[in-house]
Amino acid sequence: MNDSMEHWMEELLRKDDGERMTDKQTRIVRAAIEVFAEKGYSGAATSEIAQRAEVAEGTIFRHYKTKKELLYAIVSPIAARLIEPFVLRDLYPLFDTPHPTFEGFVRAILDNRIAFIESNIKVIRIMLQEVPFHAELRDRFLGVVGQRMLPRIARALEHYRAKGQIEAMPALTTIRLAGSSLFGYLITRFLIAPDDWNDGEEREATLQYMLRGLGYRASETTS
Repeated sequence: MNDSMEHWMEELLRKDDGERMTDKQTRIVRAAIEVFAEKGYSGAATSEIAQRAEVAEGTIFRHYKTKKELLYAIVSPIAARLIEPFVLRDLYPLFDTPHPTFEGFVRAILDNRIAFIESNIKVIRIMLQEVPFHAELRDRFLGVVGQRMLPRIARALEHYRAKGQIEAMPALTTIRLAGSSLFGYLITRFLIAPDDWNDGEEREATLQYMLRGLGYRASETTS
């Protein structure tokens, strides 16, 4: 397990009161992350989680009443207290000191997110698979992102609109259009990419499609 993932785990295994989970809880959570990442929530069996954690299945239910409670024990802390320090923190400089061009700005964001996902693939896969389908998790995730990121993104977009590099449209519309393209690429690459996936071509096609859709004008970078 890489250093980045271990940092996630150290935070995840710490209870709200600052104490660490017991050894059995730690093994259960680590095993659950592996099984949820590999098979998704619906396909994950508590018996397999117990086997990998080297505990009796009944032990899981002494700590977590249901499989969904176990999932929430993993994802809810991520949404509540890990998204900002680990998922968002290294994005802030990109938004607060924008690249000279909108194209460079978007490329930097995409490269940043690819590197982050590759370093934290198991936990990110669970979030991508499960957050959209669990209302409580989705609301917590969107609450953190909305409060922390949207104002920064809106300011960066206004910077590029003022320079004449992208079309003048509401910030939320721009975020929706750009975000849909980038998120679609990331979902496909990390969850459903076919065997013949050419990542360089697919990444460039996604970027060019998005830039054309937002009316990017490279010739006005100095205005």
